[in-house]
Amino acid sequence: MSKVRAKFFVKQIINHHNGDPKADQAGEVVLGPVYDDANKLWSKWTPQGEIKMTITNPAALEAFELGGQYFVDFTPA
Repeated sequence: MSKVRAKFFVKQIINHHNGDPKADQAGEVVLGPVYDDANKLWSKWTPQGEIKMTITNPAALEAFELGGQYFVDFTPA
């Protein structure tokens, strides 16, 4: 396989505030696998895993919604 597509959902968003209201805020997004047929290509049984990202771009952080589902594509770099 040259790539793997996984379907994950946002299970937690942790906002990090530094006390400066003028500063851009950062956050950590934690994703877990969705339990449906979309993940059958990489997991024969119950998919397991976790992705954590610390995001310091406010626009990128806003792209994630708690409970939202997203595809993650792994391709060789």
